[in-house]
Amino acid sequence: MLLPPSEGKAASGRGAPLRPESLSLPGLAGARAAVLAELVELCAADEEKAREVLGLSEGLRGEVAKNAGLLRAGARPAGEVYTGVLYDALGLATLDAAARERARSSLLVFSGLWGAVRVDDRIPSYRCSMGVRLPGLGALGAYWRGPMAEVMPEAAGEGLVLDLRSAAYAAAWRPKGETAGRTATVRVLHAPTRKVVSHFNKATKGRIVRSLLEAGAAPAGPAELVEALRDLGYVVECAVPEKAGQAWSLDVLVDEVH
Repeated sequence: MLLPPSEGKAASGRGAPLRPESLSLPGLAGARAAVLAELVELCAADEEKAREVLGLSEGLRGEVAKNAGLLRAGARPAGEVYTGVLYDALGLATLDAAARERARSSLLVFSGLWGAVRVDDRIPSYRCSMGVRLPGLGALGAYWRGPMAEVMPEAAGEGLVLDLRSAAYAAAWRPKGETAGRTATVRVLHAPTRKVVSHFNKATKGRIVRSLLEAGAAPAGPAELVEALRDLGYVVECAVPEKAGQAWSLDVLVDEVH
């Protein structure tokens, strides 16, 4: 299951700092090192330029100093660092032991800084979205495409790929060929208006992930995912792709989110 990160993040821990070699998907190590080095250098050298590059308001000026200290900051599991509507609804900390183990093995969080991490990878709190264009490396969405193309086909395994990323993060890796054929993207629509509403979208995606993890559901492909979600009480509409090698698009209809 592919997730977006959150803009807001919990504070870094007080434990040991980042150990880049410990992160999952070691094939991304070189690309991570390059982004991390440029981000730290930028934020340490010129606060105003860094704030402009990162698209930060005056009220978020402190995020620049946080980035400048990334190599020294304490690290904590990514599943604790990422906060916000989707992660509140997912509630990783309140899952039972079996569901938490499934989360550790099946969730990948995409990131402008790290490329992608698993929820138990220890990272510091940072600010660097996939939409950022660094002066040296350029637009991060484009920068990550090459490294992601090398590692993601293997990381995606042989079963269902449930893609819950937002557009900016989806740009970093798009499944192709056989992998695309077993990929399902999800759009959450407010049933009365049939429009995407940000809060409904994020909260329901978090609830969907939690439901699948708690149920121990392991659908083999998109068609089985549709049935699994319906069994879990979701209202799902989908159109079967016209050609092989195309991702499935699922619409989940909601009236309200509690």
